Amino acid sequence: MPTTYRRVATRFVPSVALLATLATAACAADTSTPLTGRQKAVQSRSDSVAMKNCAAQCTGDIDGAKYTIKLPQKWNGTLLLYSHGYRFAAPAPPTFSAVETNAQVTSTDSDGSGSDELSQKLLSEGYALAGSSYKSNGWAVGDGVSAGEQLHDKFVSLVGKPNRTYVWGDSLGGLITQIIAEKNPAWVDGAAPMCGAVAGPNYNFDVALDVAFAVKALVDPQLKLTGYSSAEDAAANWTHAEKAVVKAASDISGGGTAKVLFIAALVNAPTATGTYDGHDVTSQVKARVEALLTALAFGTSGRYELEQRVGGDPSQNTDANYPARIDAAENQLISTVGGSVTKLESALASLPRVSADTAARTAIEKLGDTTGQLSAPTVTLHTEADPLVLVQNESVLAARTRVAGRSGQLVQLFIAPPATFSESTGAPYGAGHCNFSMGQRLGLISVLDNWVRRSAYPVQSGLVSAIGDGYAPVFAPGPWPGDEKG
Repeated sequence: MPTTYRRVATRFVPSVALLATLATAACAADTSTPLTGRQKAVQSRSDSVAMKNCAAQCTGDIDGAKYTIKLPQKWNGTLLLYSHGYRFAAPAPPTFSAVETNAQVTSTDSDGSGSDELSQKLLSEGYALAGSSYKSNGWAVGDGVSAGEQLHDKFVSLVGKPNRTYVWGDSLGGLITQIIAEKNPAWVDGAAPMCGAVAGPNYNFDVALDVAFAVKALVDPQLKLTGYSSAEDAAANWTHAEKAVVKAASDISGGGTAKVLFIAALVNAPTATGTYDGHDVTSQVKARVEALLTALAFGTSGRYELEQRVGGDPSQNTDANYPARIDAAENQLISTVGGSVTKLESALASLPRVSADTAARTAIEKLGDTTGQLSAPTVTLHTEADPLVLVQNESVLAARTRVAGRSGQLVQLFIAPPATFSESTGAPYGAGHCNFSMGQRLGLISVLDNWVRRSAYPVQSGLVSAIGDGYAPVFAPGPWPGDEKG
């Protein structure tokens, strides 16, 4: 994302009639021009393509990153090249899980074995799978892009040249996926970023700063916003803030609940998460607490790693117009629980704004960002209620694609959660970060494959059939929170 901001419009949702027209037009295109060798391979209907068995070399290490290749019994000629999501460089909140360094070949492959149900299903359909870890954890966008590119080359040398290659990935891996696709039109034939941070680093870390800034101003004055001395210092700041946010959320009479709702409104935090369905105000408050604490994890531990990587704090809120982010409905809800938006805005204004380190802000962009220059069919998938990578990331990508004149190469799919679900079982899909069913992930690949291999532009009837329950054909994410920067 360039450091000069531009206004992001709500994503245009084409009508069913328009999609049908586009599909018909594609099928009716002039077929008199001879196909190139690559086009013939991409459109090949063969489901039994020759391949070499990489055997012991199907696992290994490339430039400090572990990789895994899984081959089907009969190859359809397609390589699915997977990029995994963000991994903390040190144990970090909210789970403080051990650091991971394993390769993954799909979203649900936990150890690189490909023994999970999703991987097994794709292998049974003839796809070859490949995935890699990155040589560093954290905001390792450059490392992730290099790992994907090198693994593609390794696959070609060990197994053979695919007829077509689709890149896909979750979360940070969704951003990496899109960058790989934009950089490598010579061999990427389709892209499927899932729950991707496709608005890039500065948009996403600026929002994380917005959350931390408001928490400091209204709930936890001791919270340090930048310049942590160590990973332990960053985690300790989160732990202290977590207690303050949870305590405030339950303090209706003292105004704490109103503060939590106000902070959430500043960043369009979803009213549902994977745990809470948001069916009433109590559930919505719980969901927003979960969303804010998730964002704070990246605003503390994630920020520490990022500052070490780029040599300073790349985030800023100097131009943020926070009052403009509170709409009438949010104002009313805050008032309902006894809060005054005017007083909260005044308290927020009393805290000095944060300016970015210019060199660090430039450095984070150089690690990699999307441009909208799509050269291959791209199908994104995002939950409507994502507490970590806001669904408005898709609005930013759509806007960049329109500016680049490549909107015809982009289809964006959204998954809605059920209206209600149990806290004990959680949402089956649609709410939570990267919370998709196996069928939805398989449907995504099917939609992309039909578009690339059979020139079948995705139309609503086909999408409903492929994606199934949860597909939200008329949903459109709004503008990015803080679009007043434009």
